[in-house]
Amino acid sequence: MSFRTHSPVDYVEDVSPGSGALPPRARYASSDAASLSLNGSWRFRLSATADAEDEAFAEPGYDAGDWAEVSVPGHWVLQGHGSPIYTNHLYPFPVDPPRVPTENPTGDHLRVFDLPSDWPSDGGAVLRFDGVESCARVWLNGTDIGEFKGSRLPHEFAVGHLLKPAGNVLAVRVHQWSAGSYLEDQDQWWLPGIFRDVTLLHRPAGGVLDFFVHASYDHTTGEGTLRVDSDVDGRVTVPALDIDVATGESVTVPVEPWTAETPTLYDGVLATEGEHVPLRIGFRTVVLEDGLIKVNGRPVLFKGVNRHEWHPEKGRALDLETMREDVLLMKRHNINAVRTSHYPPHPAFLDLCDEYGLWVVDECDLETHGFVEQAWRDNPVDDDRWTPALLDRAARMVERDKNHPSVVIWSLGNEAGTGRGLTAMAEWIHGRDSSRLVHYEGDINCRDTDVYSRMYADHAEVEQIGRALDGGTHKRRDLPFILCEYGHAMGNGPGGIADYQRLFESYDRLQGGFIWEWIDHGIKHPELGYAYGGDFGEELHDGNFVCDGLLFPDREPSPGLVEFKKVIEPVRIEGDGRTVRIRNVHDFADLSTLAFEWSFQVDGETVESGSLSVPVLAAGESAEVKLPAPPEVRRGEAQWTVRAVLASDTAWGAKGHQVAWGQFPVTGRVPVPAAAGAAPVLTDGRITLGPGTFDARTGALTAVGGVDVTGLRLDVWRATTDNDDGAEWQTGLRYGLMWRKLGLHRMRHRLDAVELGDGALTVRTRVAPAAWEVGLATVYRWSSDGERLRLTVSVTPEGDWTVPLPRLGIRFGLSGAVDRVTWFGGGPGEAYPDTRSASQLGRWESTVDGLQTPYVRPQENGARADVRWAEIGGLRVEGDPEFFFSARRWTTEQLDAARHRTDLTPGDTVWVNLDHGQQGIGSQSCGPGPLPQYFLRAEPAEFSFVWSEVS
Repeated sequence: MSFRTHSPVDYVEDVSPGSGALPPRARYASSDAASLSLNGSWRFRLSATADAEDEAFAEPGYDAGDWAEVSVPGHWVLQGHGSPIYTNHLYPFPVDPPRVPTENPTGDHLRVFDLPSDWPSDGGAVLRFDGVESCARVWLNGTDIGEFKGSRLPHEFAVGHLLKPAGNVLAVRVHQWSAGSYLEDQDQWWLPGIFRDVTLLHRPAGGVLDFFVHASYDHTTGEGTLRVDSDVDGRVTVPALDIDVATGESVTVPVEPWTAETPTLYDGVLATEGEHVPLRIGFRTVVLEDGLIKVNGRPVLFKGVNRHEWHPEKGRALDLETMREDVLLMKRHNINAVRTSHYPPHPAFLDLCDEYGLWVVDECDLETHGFVEQAWRDNPVDDDRWTPALLDRAARMVERDKNHPSVVIWSLGNEAGTGRGLTAMAEWIHGRDSSRLVHYEGDINCRDTDVYSRMYADHAEVEQIGRALDGGTHKRRDLPFILCEYGHAMGNGPGGIADYQRLFESYDRLQGGFIWEWIDHGIKHPELGYAYGGDFGEELHDGNFVCDGLLFPDREPSPGLVEFKKVIEPVRIEGDGRTVRIRNVHDFADLSTLAFEWSFQVDGETVESGSLSVPVLAAGESAEVKLPAPPEVRRGEAQWTVRAVLASDTAWGAKGHQVAWGQFPVTGRVPVPAAAGAAPVLTDGRITLGPGTFDARTGALTAVGGVDVTGLRLDVWRATTDNDDGAEWQTGLRYGLMWRKLGLHRMRHRLDAVELGDGALTVRTRVAPAAWEVGLATVYRWSSDGERLRLTVSVTPEGDWTVPLPRLGIRFGLSGAVDRVTWFGGGPGEAYPDTRSASQLGRWESTVDGLQTPYVRPQENGARADVRWAEIGGLRVEGDPEFFFSARRWTTEQLDAARHRTDLTPGDTVWVNLDHGQQGIGSQSCGPGPLPQYFLRAEPAEFSFVWSEVS
């Protein structure tokens, strides 16, 4: 006979959402009722299994003096207890729902607290947890008050009857794995702990319970209608609108509407017999009309990002200032929308979205992606046993966040397959809140949802959808389309987002998208700089796939964010040299907050500047504005630059902050000198030609004047980017892998001839990989006028080249003492063929170290595009035509071999690349590769550089 004993931790594997918690309700940031934060230092004990310790620790008087301490909010694995785990979608435990491993790290937390001396003696109290991963059981003063799952969701417990004035013992047992873990398979680190606020709330008699602020806007009349439904009767006052009505009553008054561009909020108060709760009310109406998402009568275009919560030292335990920094960075980079991937954020983040203005797709804490490995068999969202847990998660999101005007769409979750549970969630949400739309990307036929949503569809398919040629159900064909994820920002990239934006702006049905994602999830590490998957010895992991953001882990903007800002700028500035066309592409706002400035540059240096008078254009309007008479240009490349900047300080940006810019040429580039006439001279094993010195045997350049040069040769290899290498599950061509298979990272350079002519030194070579017949016949032809040295490189492909090249150009070495770089070309940051929208033509300076882009996993970076000339280490190099320029203190091979920034050690040589071309970047780390127009095809090419020595 066999039997299984009942375990006191059976709740861990129970599919129910938990027991003991109060019904979910609206969250409000403050009220006149007392509250006590229980954040801070807690006693902590870690056990290897869920049942390793009994419940004695929860009893008053238990001696935890020898326990460790952890900070709450926080994750114990980021505080020296265990290690984090990163997986994209694989469950890091055997898939046997709802069972979890016996090895289940369990953290016992203890907090002893006294009530403040002025804590009211009447009424009740509620204990609130805003986020605990993944399952918690709670005791107060020895009494078991309940347990819960739903890591990124609030849970409240009635505890007034258990409190005492002093010596209250709050005990929380947190399990890393639970049945709830099967519903939380988001692409992120697995980080157990009490990672959001813990608060004790006094609940006075007659205090506020749940309430729902309905604040709609009629764009035809300019009036807003307010009704606040409340579980407890009371009154609602809005002084600025002279509103004073009972709860449940509607009132209609003229208002300024709320939008992400014009986030007008009215301060009000909900007053019941026992409590006053401040309200921040934004009037706006969201509808699905004419097949479009409309707010206040107008279609909106989402220029958005997916945002996981992340801090490189604290994980998902974010403070208010970090959240504010995120919102301010979004606003300053022209972002107007955020999808809270893939769970409701800390509630304070939504307060900030209301205040500063961001459209929000609020996503439920639900993902079961790992079930794809078994063809979605046993997926909880299609198992009725789990439906109560799914509905609980939907309700806790909606009820908490329903009073935020920024939230315009509810999302059921992410990558959870399909099933009856999702339908039940959608039906409940539609029934509870008809004022917002419902989204779920996995509902491919839009049976339950109001938006056709996809992720990582390529440009061609998106255009087909825009043209309504995509097929699908009748319902789907009548719905608006958004890319809930696109432009995978992993490493160098994403490329091609300007091409997506052109599609969004060409077809009404395409209502924008959300870049994946906001920030790299690198964990600060003393030896590695920032750690990613596998750096903590995980059994299963997905490497640096967790570092795929527009921000580096320290919240410094990446080149991808700078590019995105330019691509989505809300003002378009175009010109022909005499007039400039200004287009306001905001959805709502006029241009009254902006000032316009012009500057006139010659060879990248500003010679005149001034202000430009532009009419206050309404959203969608445009105007032709005459430019001033240009200065006389006798010689040099001249251009106009027109900038739109903030006219005065705003809530999110300082006066002068640049919102948009445009450049347009006046005169073309001055031709590069021919540098010919001098003859090469052979003496003592050396060849001299003008300022150039060459090795007579190999024809290799060794010096230009007094500047030593080493290793000059054709270069076609780049340290592959994450987007070059692509994702292993993709069926398309992954060029990084094909380049390695072909051996482009180990090219051989065969010397065929060194020829001295009357006016040139010619070096003939063949550059090719071992094991293959393909190659590049490469001719270096050197000439000089006596002061300058001209190199013309001619490249002719041989054999059947079936792949594009990573790069095509030359590289050479200079002394490691070189530091300063000046160039006339694109800048100030890096740019590649499909990431060059933000590259601004000008004269720039940097250090060699400043040219590097610090991607968490080192890879090709730092190229400046459209360079006319560059000066480095006493050399001036002019390009014919323009070129890509980069310089670094390590070789491409060393960069390619590095796995973390700390693997890169500066050497004795600065390696310089002058590239005629670069392959586009694309976003194939989880999306499409470069578009064909950005391929660097193996074709005959000729390009030149003119060298001279500078002091």
